Amino acid sequence: MKKNVVFGFLGNVLDQRGKGKRRWRHWRPTIDLCYQSEIGFNRLELLYYQNDYHLLCEVIKDIKALSPQIKVTPIAININDPWDFEQVYTCLFDIAKNYAFNPEQENYYVHITTGTHVAQICWFLLAESRYYPAKLLQMSPPEKHQSASQSYMELTENELIRQVPCGKMNIIDLNLHRYDKILTRFQQYAHQATDLLKSGIATCNQQFNQLIAEIEQVASRSHAPILLCGPTGAGKSFLAKQIYLLKHNNHQISGQFVEINCATLRGDSAMSTLFGHVKGAFTGANLARTGLLKNADGGLLFLDEIGELGLDEQAMLLKAIEEKQFYPFGSDKPIQSNFQLIAGTNKDLKQAIKQGEFREDLFARINLWGYQLPSLAQRKEDIEPNIDYELARYAKEYGIMPRFNQQSRRAYLTFATSPDALWLGNFRELNSSIIRMATLAPQANITLEQVEKEIARLKQNWGQSKNDNSLIPTDIDEFDRYQLEKVIEICQKSETLSAAGRHLFAVSRTKKQRSNDADRLKKYLAKFGLSWEVIHQS
Repeated sequence: MKKNVVFGFLGNVLDQRGKGKRRWRHWRPTIDLCYQSEIGFNRLELLYYQNDYHLLCEVIKDIKALSPQIKVTPIAININDPWDFEQVYTCLFDIAKNYAFNPEQENYYVHITTGTHVAQICWFLLAESRYYPAKLLQMSPPEKHQSASQSYMELTENELIRQVPCGKMNIIDLNLHRYDKILTRFQQYAHQATDLLKSGIATCNQQFNQLIAEIEQVASRSHAPILLCGPTGAGKSFLAKQIYLLKHNNHQISGQFVEINCATLRGDSAMSTLFGHVKGAFTGANLARTGLLKNADGGLLFLDEIGELGLDEQAMLLKAIEEKQFYPFGSDKPIQSNFQLIAGTNKDLKQAIKQGEFREDLFARINLWGYQLPSLAQRKEDIEPNIDYELARYAKEYGIMPRFNQQSRRAYLTFATSPDALWLGNFRELNSSIIRMATLAPQANITLEQVEKEIARLKQNWGQSKNDNSLIPTDIDEFDRYQLEKVIEICQKSETLSAAGRHLFAVSRTKKQRSNDADRLKKYLAKFGLSWEVIHQS
């Protein structure tokens, strides 16, 4: 059977309630702790200050009188200021570090009734972090103590001991696995946070869900820079805004969200836009300018396409991130600004470093948390919920809710998730596509005819040949698609079936005694329901 061990401070106020016989008439938490029958304590590790030594001796004597089975181990502590958090925490931490805990044979408790409020907080933190593998104990005095009819001066010591006032004991277990309701609340909060980052858009893409879950943890716990990589239109700017909302809602930042596309910054205006300038710093600088880094003080700065930033600006940005200060253009007085940075890029910054276009030290600083956002083509299972999101966003902005009918929705969704849909502009292009159909929809009803026109427009934007794409089945592997596209291209350029076969089988035909190029090509096309005639009629 395990032994029960409790740690606690000697209460130099609560445990000292009178002298002589009168001490038995008052509630004393450490005495009550040892007298409680709810838990049979075997050992009390009693922390005391040197100047409370006499009180320690009296309390130990009374504990032996009440509960002789409990062994009291005094631990002298040296804390100059019991209200100094650092001193108290360090003292308790050192005790834990040097203590021989044996959880397999002993249960541990920490008594938090005695000691200052600072001590109680430190006990909690050390128990929560498992430096003390213990539960917390809180003692409370009895609601009402009935006085004996006989004067306590007339009673013997043993008779007084039998009338010691007993309070209540509350056990607090910081092992949250026992509290399903609390865990459920935490999980709901985490789900709400990830939903915020996804703007409530449902996603079936496992990679994207894992990425968002990690970004939520990082955004909630860290102020370090975040680097979002991905193609144009993949949602870097959108995600940066959602991260800002998450941190703002959690009261982690109070400043504003400041965004700039670094590709738009050139020359002196780049320095001025980011870091500000003093009056007369350059030709045309008639007034002083604050700069975006200062505007983002206490908030979040999103630098999109950071790979387009000049080397001089990169050097100043690195200093501003590390030192929380920078010099406006033309000034010798530093400006303070404490902002969190999120950077976005569609470039390979490692390659840019090799080419001398990007500073390696800046990359190392902003890439502590680096994430590659998948393109829309890599998340085709998520296209349908994003279509619904774009329709709802259009309705919110224009006051009209556009809708597909069953046939038009199926046609658009089939194309949008097919290999034909390249989505070179990613989510931005999907948004534009929905806006076009919604705007042209009669009575806000998107028809099959509109869908077909929009599909043709998208294909034209992607530089696809309408005839080529219409010949290729949609339900084939990417490997077969690429091969078939090349075969069709050769057929359309050749005058006869045999000429196309000679071109396509130029190597293998030399190893055969009889060349059967036309027959081989005809059989290959037939696998996909195609023929020479069909290709040349289209």
